Amino acid sequence: MAAEAAVPGGAATAEGVAVRSGKRKGRRFPSITRDTARPEGGGRAAPGDAPAPARQWPMLAVLSTTGLGLLLTAFDVFRIGIMLIGVALIMAGVMRWALPSVGMLAVRSRFTDMVTYGILGIAIVLLALMAQPEPWLVIPFLDDTLHFTIK
Repeated sequence: MAAEAAVPGGAATAEGVAVRSGKRKGRRFPSITRDTARPEGGGRAAPGDAPAPARQWPMLAVLSTTGLGLLLTAFDVFRIGIMLIGVALIMAGVMRWALPSVGMLAVRSRFTDMVTYGILGIAIVLLALMAQPEPWLVIPFLDDTLHFTIK
């Protein structure tokens, strides 16, 4: 009983001692978690002695591209600006796939981030291409669907 520790429910386990001392017996996770795990690839994108902007360069690249897109949209070049925002999201998905560590760009699992960034980026680019007036991309079956729903 000396190696066992009391857990809040009143039961005693040897696992509690191993978790508190930082040593785990095996590869299994403890039954009680005390912290939230960082997403895979969520480490620094540059060494720890680098300045903060250099450690988070993937996030800064996506944010600056998005900011440029918003600036272009504000100056009435809306189609190019919105497409740039979509390209920034696609770029985030590609970086999440290609780089081992992307810093704060990692929000969830690698797969979930890639799919989310990719689908949102592609949707934004397609919507920018189909924006009125004078769309650059015309999809005929969408036009037919619109006529059936309105008439």
